[in-house]
Amino acid sequence: MEGVNEKENEEVEAQKHSGPSELGKWAEIQDMLKKRVITEDDFPWRLPSLQSQHQQLRYVGGVDVSVSKEDPSMACGSLVVLDLHHALRLVYQCHTVLTLDVPYVPGFLAFREAPILVHLLEKMKSTASPFYPQVLMVDGNGLLHPRGFGLASHLGVLANLPTIGIGKNLHHVDGLTRSGVKELLEAEENRTKDLITLRGSSGFIWGVAMRSTQSSLKPLFVSIGHRISLDTAIKVVKMTCKFRVPEPIRQADIRSRKHLRKHQIGRLE
Repeated sequence: MEGVNEKENEEVEAQKHSGPSELGKWAEIQDMLKKRVITEDDFPWRLPSLQSQHQQLRYVGGVDVSVSKEDPSMACGSLVVLDLHHALRLVYQCHTVLTLDVPYVPGFLAFREAPILVHLLEKMKSTASPFYPQVLMVDGNGLLHPRGFGLASHLGVLANLPTIGIGKNLHHVDGLTRSGVKELLEAEENRTKDLITLRGSSGFIWGVAMRSTQSSLKPLFVSIGHRISLDTAIKVVKMTCKFRVPEPIRQADIRSRKHLRKHQIGRLE
C-alpha cells in the first residue's frame, strides 16, 4: 500500500507542475497525431517464411526508458535491434542518459519519453546503420490507452515506423478492468488459450492479453502502435518471446538499467 500511495502522490505533484493549459495543449497534440495512426499492415516486408519471395522481416527493435529511483529526474533511454534470422542475436544497441524536465502525467507518458526515443532512432538513421529496425516494440501501450493513443502510437507516428505496444499492466478502458480480464483468463474455457481478445463495452477491439510463454502467470497486453495490424503484431511478439517479455523489450530494459547504474556510480566517484 505504501508504494501505491507514493505513486499517487507523485502523480498529484506531477499534475501540479504541468498546469491545465499545458495538459490541454498535450491533449490537442495527441488528438492531432492520433488521426495519422494506421492500424493495418503498411510495410514492404513479410514475416519470415521458407516460401516467401518477398523482403522478409529480420531486424526487430526494442526501446525502453528507465528512471532512477534515487533521482526521478534522471533517466536512460535504450534502443536495441535483434536479428530474427540469427536466433534473436543483438546486432545494435545505443543509449542516452539525460535529465528529464517533463513530469510524468498519467495518459501523457509520451511527452516525457518519446523525445528520448526519437533522438535514439534519428541518431541511428543518421549513421546509415544497416540494422535500422523494420518494426519497433515499445515498452508502453499503443491503442490500449485511456485516450486511444499511447507511447507506442505516439512514437510510431513521429518516427513513421511500424510499432507494437507492449504493456505489462492493463489500462482501464471502455469497460475493460484488471479484475475482469483476470476472470476471463482464469475461466475454464480459456485456460489453455495463449491469448484473450480485449473487446471493450463499445465492441471495439483494443488489443489482446497474451500468455507469451507456457510458464507465464501474468499476461502481456499487446496493442497496435502504428502501421501494423493486431494480427501481425501478435505474430511478431510470439516470434520474439524467450521469456514473458519479448526479447527486444527485455534487452532494452536490461541495458537501460545497466547504463543508468554505471552513470550514477560514475557521478559518485
